[in-house]
Amino acid sequence: MDPIRIDDPADPRVAPYMDIRERDLAGRQGRFVAEGKVVLNVLFSARRFEVESVLLLENRLAGMAETLKSVPADVPVYVASSDVLDGIAGFHMHRGVLAIGLKRPPETIETILETLPERALVVVLVGIANHDNIGAIFRNAAAFGADAILLDETCCDPLYRKAIRVSVGAALKVPFAVASETGSLVDTLGKHGFEQIALSPQGTVDCRDMARPQRLALWFGTEGEGLPEKLMRRLKTVKIAMAGGFDSLNVAAASAITLHHFTDHRV
Repeated sequence: MDPIRIDDPADPRVAPYMDIRERDLAGRQGRFVAEGKVVLNVLFSARRFEVESVLLLENRLAGMAETLKSVPADVPVYVASSDVLDGIAGFHMHRGVLAIGLKRPPETIETILETLPERALVVVLVGIANHDNIGAIFRNAAAFGADAILLDETCCDPLYRKAIRVSVGAALKVPFAVASETGSLVDTLGKHGFEQIALSPQGTVDCRDMARPQRLALWFGTEGEGLPEKLMRRLKTVKIAMAGGFDSLNVAAASAITLHHFTDHRV
């Protein structure tokens, strides 16, 4: 691997990295940005997504030597000074470790469910529009052995740069798919034998009092409004018991507690 030096922020070879913040919001024509050494380790090792290129701050090159051994031989590795890298990104990049990945064709809900093991745990997200929450939920799902995450169309993109970073690369590892219609997803999961549970402060059962079924789908809604009432009426509801006078948690924290309870990975 011979690094390619970039001395001009306008060099067309690094155009996909230009103005990261603005282009994250506008879309990247089938690309996504991975940021940080840990995230790049996941990107290269998980092999779920192709890598288009790598861009490093010149003083990070030596520390990335082991990670770069996993980069396919045909992937260019660019290096730049701090001033040039900041000019490319549009703001100060203190980490100085970036890669461009290529999105896969969208996976279908049916395809994902058909490939799951007989005993499976799925996370279902509705209306989660905060990238920090999406990233944290993906991290929790990876930590506690969830097999897949299903999202409705109102959720934000798990491959947004900040979501990937907060997930510590889990968004590049945990299989996910987007449902076109939330109501039909209940029927699809039922057809595949999943018992479905909605997390709600008004849940009828404490999650600690519920045993893990063979196939389990855990539903989480946006903070404040929660899951739609029409959807809740079709699902079993559970709650996380807490001290009096306080009845709700951040959705990412709620997912961590619930996934930990239902995980099969006991020490």
